[in-house]
Amino acid sequence: MTTPLRFGLFGTGRIGQVHAASISASPRATLQWVCDPFVDGARSTAANYGGRATAEPADLFAADDIDALVIASPTPTHVDLIDRALDAQIPALCEKPIDLDIARVDALRAKAAASTQPVVLGFNRRFDPHFAELQRRVAEGEIGTLEQLSIISRDPAEPPAAYVAVSGGIFRDMTIHDFDMARFFLPDIVRVTARGANQFSSAIADAGDFDAVVVTLEAAGGELVTIANSRHSAYGYDQRFEAFGSGGMLQIGNIGPSVITAHTASLVEARVPYHSFFLERYGDAYRLELEAFIDTIAGEPSRSPGFEDGRAALILADAAEQSARTGRTVDVDLNL
Repeated sequence: MTTPLRFGLFGTGRIGQVHAASISASPRATLQWVCDPFVDGARSTAANYGGRATAEPADLFAADDIDALVIASPTPTHVDLIDRALDAQIPALCEKPIDLDIARVDALRAKAAASTQPVVLGFNRRFDPHFAELQRRVAEGEIGTLEQLSIISRDPAEPPAAYVAVSGGIFRDMTIHDFDMARFFLPDIVRVTARGANQFSSAIADAGDFDAVVVTLEAAGGELVTIANSRHSAYGYDQRFEAFGSGGMLQIGNIGPSVITAHTASLVEARVPYHSFFLERYGDAYRLELEAFIDTIAGEPSRSPGFEDGRAALILADAAEQSARTGRTVDVDLNL
């Protein structure tokens, strides 16, 4: 067995805990350093999963016992930490988005492209076994020529108002996952039309954001993608996907904790509720995302979304925001 890769982790919030657990669970990785300006969070995470705790990012970049980094800190820190990882020639997995400002992303673009070390983006849904299989079967031509994608993504409950205020808005925070999933199937999106609404949350409206959106994307070959998002769903975490082609259709329904259905005198085909949290639905995806990153570091062809994928998703998010605010369709060129 090869020596496990030694990881440094930035950020010990909710998503940082996910990555810490994935690193700890992998026989190919070990958590060596944990960094958070709230050092008690770093100490607690290190106590649970291993490694040394610090409040100073410089400690990780100066260390001689780190082989890879996971950047799970707040979005405004991402560009700087990626930049420093590039300078230190340390492979990095960064949570989405790269930044909320495309100008800051573009300022780092050439440097990232020139690096010999991988920078990958945390669009974990590509690694969900169900979505990955569907994409493979579409690519193999099982349903002929792909014509339409339909993506439904609804959260169980709205996020806290304090989070909404710094999130960059629903398109950059939530829909950005769906933009990347659309590009997983149809990389060359050329046109974006979006509509936003305030249907239920006064807190989200007060923040100047939408609580529900519908987006239509058009790809270079005329293929169409529809995305429906809502910040609430009374029946749980709603994650559905449909691919329609000239020769048929493939669908993925919601995944619950059990596949058993109940049939009684008062109920027919009753099931337990769907997952109520994204970690329950995408736990496998986060673990497989890490393993793919480790494979890339080991020299295998990358299966992970990279810096350019993160940039493209942000361009689509910006275009959707513009379309929803102006009522106009927005043309994009992701290849510029």
